[in-house]
Amino acid sequence: MSLFFLSSGMFLGWSLGANDAANVFGTAVGSRMVKFHTAAVCCSLFVLLGAVISGAGASETLGKLGAVNALAGAFVVAFSAALSVYMMIRARYPASTSQAIVGAILGWNFFSDTPTDTIELTKIVMTWVACPTLAAITAIAFYKLAAFVIPSCRISLFKLDKWTRYGLIAVGAFGSYSLGANNIANVVGVFVPVSPFGNVTLFGVIPLSSAQLLFLIGGIAIAVGVFTYSRHTMQTIGGGIFKLSPVMALVAVWAHSVVLFVFSSQSLEAFLRGMGLPTLPLVPVSSSQAIVGAVVGMGLLKGGRGIRWRTVGGIACGWVTTPIIAGIVCFICLSILQNVFQQTVYDDTLAQKQPAIIETVAPETVGTRHELPGAVTVQPSEPRS
Repeated sequence: MSLFFLSSGMFLGWSLGANDAANVFGTAVGSRMVKFHTAAVCCSLFVLLGAVISGAGASETLGKLGAVNALAGAFVVAFSAALSVYMMIRARYPASTSQAIVGAILGWNFFSDTPTDTIELTKIVMTWVACPTLAAITAIAFYKLAAFVIPSCRISLFKLDKWTRYGLIAVGAFGSYSLGANNIANVVGVFVPVSPFGNVTLFGVIPLSSAQLLFLIGGIAIAVGVFTYSRHTMQTIGGGIFKLSPVMALVAVWAHSVVLFVFSSQSLEAFLRGMGLPTLPLVPVSSSQAIVGAVVGMGLLKGGRGIRWRTVGGIACGWVTTPIIAGIVCFICLSILQNVFQQTVYDDTLAQKQPAIIETVAPETVGTRHELPGAVTVQPSEPRS
């Protein structure tokens, strides 16, 4: 049953790979600078590395939003998020996996009558605005820098095309690593508290914790999604919003990758805190929002006339409806799984258990009872003569 319940996480990982690989390599493939199969191999490899090495940071914040405490409940949460993302993929719009999993967790909270951490929810929702805005600002800044540096270097068009192609692959690798580090929390984060695995040693030399093993399995599911179903969404991102030049495609992926990295890097957070500088929250942000923000930012820099606002509007509507759909589907599926299939979708005994209060009575108070509601009173024994 454990493997069956994990299947929804694999479905969500597949959906993320089919959807979010476009955010990393969509501009490169759409501008015909990188072949699809080259992009798929590079994306799959670095998503796996990012998930296993750096996936813990964003997972902690997602767990604070709602600690799903039953394996069947985690199955429904992941399935609901995956189904909502899949419906958006079928409509050929890049959905937000981060928003889908948040909506599904809120659906579980409502069903299980678990209080939602409003501070963490506010923090996550604020990133839905900050992420595309920060990506647009970053893209505009780097495009202006590239527009200044490239003419001054006097590079021939042939060499510029060659180095841009290599740059797209390198930046795509960085973006894939950032995607795996940040968004693996969306795929298997809800399974971490109820993981059926223990610590293992891979190939006898690579130690993996229980969480890292989940991250590895989720990363493999993402890779399968990249290879099997990401081509159509890549075409939408690559040319459906704004016609990008190769240099603009490079800048868009770089801005997207930087934004995902700063929202998932524990090392960067520790460095900034050590320097006394403000830090960004480690939360799973939307890869789709980051790349769309970057592309729209450069389109606005060019005057905004070439932006296909109808496509942007459709994508934005998808961002609004995805968490709502995920939450409703999650609530309905939890009810069916619990009432029809008699599965435990949440453990209400954990909320009812409270640690006992242990009071040690001083020797001079022997013989006096100290009673507290729910407390256990321990009386020291009389000293032997």
